[in-house]
Amino acid sequence: MPKVKTNSSAKKRFKVTGTGEITFQKAFKRHILTKKSKKRKRNMRMKGIVGAPNKDFVMRLLRLK
Repeated sequence: MPKVKTNSSAKKRFKVTGTGEITFQKAFKRHILTKKSKKRKRNMRMKGIVGAPNKDFVMRLLRLK
Protein backbone atom coordinates (compact mmCIF):
# COMPACT_ATOMS: atom_id res chain seq x y z
CA MET A 1 0.00 0.00 0.00
CA PRO A 2 1.55 3.39 -0.99
CA LYS A 3 2.01 6.18 1.53
CA VAL A 4 -0.17 9.27 1.34
CA LYS A 5 1.93 12.32 0.54
CA THR A 6 1.70 15.72 2.24
CA ASN A 7 0.80 18.56 -0.11
CA SER A 8 4.19 20.12 -0.98
CA SER A 9 2.91 23.66 -1.44
CA ALA A 10 1.07 23.55 1.90
CA LYS A 11 4.07 22.38 3.89
CA LYS A 12 6.03 25.39 2.58
CA ARG A 13 3.29 27.89 3.45
CA PHE A 14 1.95 26.72 6.82
CA LYS A 15 3.53 25.91 10.17
CA VAL A 16 1.91 24.25 13.19
CA THR A 17 2.61 25.88 16.56
CA GLY A 18 3.05 24.08 19.84
CA THR A 19 -0.53 24.87 20.84
CA GLY A 20 -1.88 23.37 17.62
CA GLU A 21 -2.63 26.59 15.75
CA ILE A 22 -1.64 26.85 12.10
CA THR A 23 0.22 30.01 11.10
CA PHE A 24 1.07 31.54 7.74
CA GLN A 25 2.91 34.58 6.40
CA LYS A 26 0.65 37.46 5.32
CA ALA A 27 0.44 38.48 1.68
CA PHE A 28 1.19 41.80 -0.11
CA LYS A 29 4.52 42.50 1.66
CA ARG A 30 6.89 41.76 -1.27
CA HIS A 31 6.91 44.89 -3.44
CA ILE A 32 5.11 48.19 -4.15
CA LEU A 33 5.46 49.10 -0.49
CA THR A 34 5.70 52.88 -0.96
CA LYS A 35 1.95 53.40 -1.27
CA LYS A 36 1.14 51.26 1.77
CA SER A 37 0.94 52.88 5.18
CA LYS A 38 3.35 52.07 8.01
CA LYS A 39 0.51 50.62 10.04
CA ARG A 40 -0.51 48.30 7.19
CA LYS A 41 3.07 47.10 6.63
CA ARG A 42 3.61 46.58 10.36
CA ASN A 43 0.49 44.42 10.59
CA MET A 44 1.64 42.33 7.62
CA ARG A 45 4.83 41.46 9.54
CA MET A 46 2.85 39.46 12.08
CA LYS A 47 2.03 35.84 11.44
CA GLY A 48 -1.53 35.08 10.40
CA ILE A 49 -3.54 32.32 12.07
CA VAL A 50 -5.74 30.06 9.98
CA GLY A 51 -9.39 30.61 10.90
CA ALA A 52 -11.84 27.95 11.99
CA PRO A 53 -13.65 27.63 8.61
CA ASN A 54 -10.39 26.77 6.78
CA LYS A 55 -8.56 24.86 9.53
CA ASP A 56 -9.92 21.41 8.62
CA PHE A 57 -8.96 21.90 4.97
CA VAL A 58 -5.40 23.01 5.78
CA MET A 59 -4.97 20.17 8.26
CA ARG A 60 -6.02 17.72 5.56
CA LEU A 61 -3.43 19.21 3.16
CA LEU A 62 -0.75 18.78 5.84
CA ARG A 63 -1.99 15.25 6.61
CA LEU A 64 -2.67 16.08 10.26
CA LYS A 65 -6.22 14.79 10.10
